[in-house]
Amino acid sequence: MTDTTLVPPPHVVPTVFTRDQLDWLPWLEPLPVEELTDRHFAGLVDASRANSAYFRLLVRDPDVLGARTRTDKDIFYNPEAGLPRAERELAAAAASRLNGCIYCASVHARFAVTFSKREADVQKLLDDGVGVDLGERWNAIVAAAVALTTTPITFGPAHVDRLRAARLDDAAVADVIQAAAFFNWANRLMLSLGEPASPPAG
Repeated sequence: MTDTTLVPPPHVVPTVFTRDQLDWLPWLEPLPVEELTDRHFAGLVDASRANSAYFRLLVRDPDVLGARTRTDKDIFYNPEAGLPRAERELAAAAASRLNGCIYCASVHARFAVTFSKREADVQKLLDDGVGVDLGERWNAIVAAAVALTTTPITFGPAHVDRLRAARLDDAAVADVIQAAAFFNWANRLMLSLGEPASPPAG
C-alpha cells in the first residue's frame, strides 16, 4: 500500500442513494498508470481497470487484487447455474444500501435494473431502504442480504427456508450468500479508502 494521502479536488459528495453514474475519489495515492507493470496488469485482470483510481490503488498489491477480482467475476458473471444476474445484483445493492455505500449501491442498482427491468422496485430499495416490499422472492433475497450484512451469524436456516420457498435452488442460495458477503466486505473497503463524488452539474 502507500502512505501518501491525498486531498480530493473540490467536489460534491452525494447525500442520497442514486442510480446515477458517480465518480470515486481516493484518499490514498493510486499507482500512476505509467508505473504499471505486467504483474500489475495481471492483478487488474481487465486492462481497462487501469482507468479506475480505485483499482489502481488496490493494484499496489497485485496478487491480492487478482484474487479479489476473479472472485468478483465468478460470483457475478458466472452464467452456468444459480441465481439470475439481476438478483445477484439485487443482493449486492441491498448490502450496499444497508452499509451506506452510495457508490456501490449506484453501480449494482443500475445493473439490477438493466437485467431485471424492474426500475421502480430497485428505485424503491434505494429511496426507502431494505424494508420495502418488493414481492416475496425479492423480499427473501433482500432479507438474506440484510442478515448477512448486519451480523453474519444472524443468517440462518429460516433465511434458507424462505429462499427455497421462493424457488431458489441450492446454487441460487449460494449466489445470494456470496453476492451479499462479497459486497459486505467490498463496501467497507471502498468506504475506508475514499468517497463518492457527484458528476459535475450541467
